[in-house]
Amino acid sequence: MVAIVASIVAILIMLKLQPVTKHLALQGDRNVLSHLLHTVAKKDYRVAFTATALQSIGGFMMMPFSSAFSINNLHITQGQLPTLFMVSGCSSLIIMPLVGKLSDKVDKFKLFAIASLWMMIMVIIYTHLSVTPFWLVIILNILMMIGIMSRMVPSTALVTGIPDMQDRGAFMSVNSSLQQIAGGIAAAVAGMIVVQKDKFSPLEHYPTLGYVMVSISMVGVFLLYRVSAMVKRKLKEKTV
Repeated sequence: MVAIVASIVAILIMLKLQPVTKHLALQGDRNVLSHLLHTVAKKDYRVAFTATALQSIGGFMMMPFSSAFSINNLHITQGQLPTLFMVSGCSSLIIMPLVGKLSDKVDKFKLFAIASLWMMIMVIIYTHLSVTPFWLVIILNILMMIGIMSRMVPSTALVTGIPDMQDRGAFMSVNSSLQQIAGGIAAAVAGMIVVQKDKFSPLEHYPTLGYVMVSISMVGVFLLYRVSAMVKRKLKEKTV
């Protein structure tokens, strides 16, 4: 049901948006490989790519274990699990548009930094939970989602402001691929940290995973600060 609602909302938004096709008129005569290498070779682009990868690593670390942690550590039942995920998903449908409007009015990096700090606090709290009432787990999940989702909108807006128009297609392709690769790396690293003695035992070292996630997120904040400075510099150069 949540997926259907999300799809309908996405379609309605797409119908109101103008097509992004201006960069197609600026394509040169380079082949695909040389264009890709040219994109990766730029220092500013590499900073943006690294910032995206670190955010993805931090965000994906907890996801593979969310069900097992909820059932074995928090003692959420199998029947309550769909409700927990549905409420978290619905909250993101409300949070994302609100943050999008807010990011148009305030400094995007400041919004990202505040959201990151909030996410770090909630991650530390959540990863240290033991047996917890279901209603409190829902509230904490929503609060954590606020931090995670509030990072995505301003960071995406800043990163997409880095490439020149003729490089936008290649840049976004590399950036999207790095997100997927980083997610896989995050799951692999998290699997080396978290331990479960058997299928019904609580997850061990989950707080350690939270600390690792926070550390990576802090580096991501620093890199996005550099991205923000680069975007502001480009805007200043255009106005001169």
